Amino acid sequence: MDEIVSYLTSIPAWYLATIDENDPEQPRVRPFSFVCADAGRLWFCTSRDKDVWRELAAHPKFELSGWKPGAFWIVLTGEADLTADASASEAVRQAGFAHMVGIGEEHASARDGRLAFFSVRAAQARFRDIDGSERVVEL
Repeated sequence: MDEIVSYLTSIPAWYLATIDENDPEQPRVRPFSFVCADAGRLWFCTSRDKDVWRELAAHPKFELSGWKPGAFWIVLTGEADLTADASASEAVRQAGFAHMVGIGEEHASARDGRLAFFSVRAAQARFRDIDGSERVVEL
C-alpha cells in the first residue's frame, strides 16, 4: 500500500474513471491528486457537490491510472466505500483538507460538510511497463 501512495503522490495528477450516473454505458474521467494510507486503507478526497461523488454513489466501481515519465504506470481498480467517510481519521481529514485548499478549492475546515472521503475495497493495483511486464498487488 505504501508503494501505491508513494507512486501516486510523486506525480502531479492521475486520472480516476467512474460510470456516469445518468448513462451507465458512459465512463467519465477526471484528474485526481489526493491519496493517503491510514489504518490499513487507501483514502481519497473529493467534494460532495462534484459529479464524481454522485457517480460513485450510483456505481461504486472505479479505476484510476497514472504514469511517471521514465517509470512504469499504475492501474488501480476497486470499489469506492463511501460509507467509510464517517470513519476517516482526523489525520486523513486534515491532510485532505490541506490538499484541497492547496489546489484552490474552498472549504472551511477539515470537517466542512462538502468535503468527502472514501476508501477502496476489493482493490487491485497493476504496475505495468512498456515492455509488457506487469506486477499485481491485491489490497
